[in-house]
Amino acid sequence: MGNYFLDNEDIQFLFRHIDLKELARLQEAYAANGDADYVPIDEEDAVDNYWRVLEIVGQIAADIIAPHAEQIDREGNKLNEDGTVTLHPLVRENLRRMAQADLMGFTLPRKYGGLNCPNLIYTMATEIVSRADASFMNLFGLQGIAETINAFASDDIKDEVLPRFARGEVTGAMVLTEPDAGSDLQAVRLRAYQDETGQWRLNGVKRFITNGCGEILLVLARSEPDIQDGRGLSLFITERNERVRVRHLEEKLGIHGSPTCELVFDDTPARLIGERQRGLITYVMALMNGARVGIAAQSLGIAEAAFRLARVYAHTRQQFGGPIERLPAVAEMVTEMKIAIEAARALTYETSRICDLENNNLRILETVPDLPKDEQKERKQLARTLKRINGMLTPMSKYYASEMCVQVANDAIQVLGGSGYMKDYAAERYLRDARITTIYEGTSQLQIVAAVRGVASGSFESYVADFENRVYGDKLLDDLRNELIEARKRVQEAIQFTKTQSTTYLDLAGRRLVDSAIICIVGHLLLGQATANERKRRVARRYIEHRLPELEAKCRQVLSGDMAPLEEYDVLAGPVPALA
Repeated sequence: MGNYFLDNEDIQFLFRHIDLKELARLQEAYAANGDADYVPIDEEDAVDNYWRVLEIVGQIAADIIAPHAEQIDREGNKLNEDGTVTLHPLVRENLRRMAQADLMGFTLPRKYGGLNCPNLIYTMATEIVSRADASFMNLFGLQGIAETINAFASDDIKDEVLPRFARGEVTGAMVLTEPDAGSDLQAVRLRAYQDETGQWRLNGVKRFITNGCGEILLVLARSEPDIQDGRGLSLFITERNERVRVRHLEEKLGIHGSPTCELVFDDTPARLIGERQRGLITYVMALMNGARVGIAAQSLGIAEAAFRLARVYAHTRQQFGGPIERLPAVAEMVTEMKIAIEAARALTYETSRICDLENNNLRILETVPDLPKDEQKERKQLARTLKRINGMLTPMSKYYASEMCVQVANDAIQVLGGSGYMKDYAAERYLRDARITTIYEGTSQLQIVAAVRGVASGSFESYVADFENRVYGDKLLDDLRNELIEARKRVQEAIQFTKTQSTTYLDLAGRRLVDSAIICIVGHLLLGQATANERKRRVARRYIEHRLPELEAKCRQVLSGDMAPLEEYDVLAGPVPALA
């Protein structure tokens, strides 16, 4: 019997290292428990329950989901003539086992049958499931749809739909993108109108919809035909019926167990979620922020699986009179893979922690009418602070973890050599599955555009200030902290330079600025971890000393002011080639 939680020392370390009691206290404050059979008696009981939940996830991931992954990848799902999709039998078995374990309402309130777990615990669970099968995460990991319904829908809709999510009776889909509106959701054209009875109906086509065959569909549609930008969009809920059909199942490079659908809506009846015109600006942005942290967790899971395969192979493969892990080039590659995963995990889990603090603070502000005025004032100020930090960390973690994932999966094939290129090993599947993580829920380039605004506006500087004031009482750690302080000053110098240039230059220099800020933030997070054990001390030292020269080079590039990719684009890119 395996367990993908109990065999992962770093996830367990972070579970103990992060102040989960604080999160549990906030999560349980004024929680909507209804008549739930179990409610934790205090923070310790809640944290103990989180551990037990992750144990169950880890066991199902290892014993059920992972053994199914190869067959599901080879065989995929089936599109039927009537516009429905039949999920692979093993996908349905995975869903059944997760529902049987009460894991399909992970973050929902107990009054609806959910577990009321913080998003940080859900992030851990998502990583564990993704290590077993990244494509199945795209079904398990869509619970943000239920969270969006819980946050913004009417009580009638919540009471009707959310218990079904928690019981695992339904799965959902975020129905956002269209053939001519991919990343640019303001260009959505799917029409929403009210018929003579006042019933909302949907007409149009959506494309690249993950699990578009799910039973509950959250659809972004244009309810105000005279308003052409995002202000004309509203969010709707509809259920699978004869007036919405899957026209096409995409043939994809990877994540074959996750059906990616083209949907046709034909006067499909729907109900409004929340208020008109807030579909994109408020509801979808909240939905996508959660989804982006989910993709970061998915990236961690794929990278963890790829690393473990490479680590075992490097240890057992004999060449030149010994295991190949003794070859310097391989040894460095394997250690860099491991450190990269732990760095991305530190950032992603910290982002999830900040998300929990922000969400719970807002929940208390919105649902507790008799808060003392002083507390209300403090919470409003905290809400503004956390929103700024989250607005920077969420795109950072999605960008950093997904790019790391592709690199680690690629390096895993390199460690395995020719064997990694063959289907005899899962390494090639990991790389195929990894590649989508830098694309969906917003490409890496869009994440950089979002993150660099926080970096340049002061959120980065204010966020790291607390870390810079820490005294470790350990010469190595204090020296490394001082190096990070000097590095941050170098980043600030580069930021100030961009402010003297055109706004276009900020976007051009964005990746280098975001990369540099991430190095500082992750360095501080690893220093905090280094106080707990000797191995983490060495991880922090290696990461900081190895990454700071990269930061210096990136800042020098920003300070050069080079605009050649834009000013000399036609010369450098060359003429547009003819495609055969």
